[in-house]
Amino acid sequence: MSEEQERPEPERIPFMQRVIENPFLLLFLGVVMPTVFYILWGVMEIATIPVAN
Repeated sequence: MSEEQERPEPERIPFMQRVIENPFLLLFLGVVMPTVFYILWGVMEIATIPVAN
């Protein structure tokens, strides 16, 4: 038998499984996403304040 037939091809790990199994990426996303949303929310709140005369 040749070497190619003896060695099985490794399975490809799905993208979402790689993301969920990476604790540092999850930590990064858990800090960055709320920060971005709160900043956008704050900018929207400031933009809706009426101008004082």
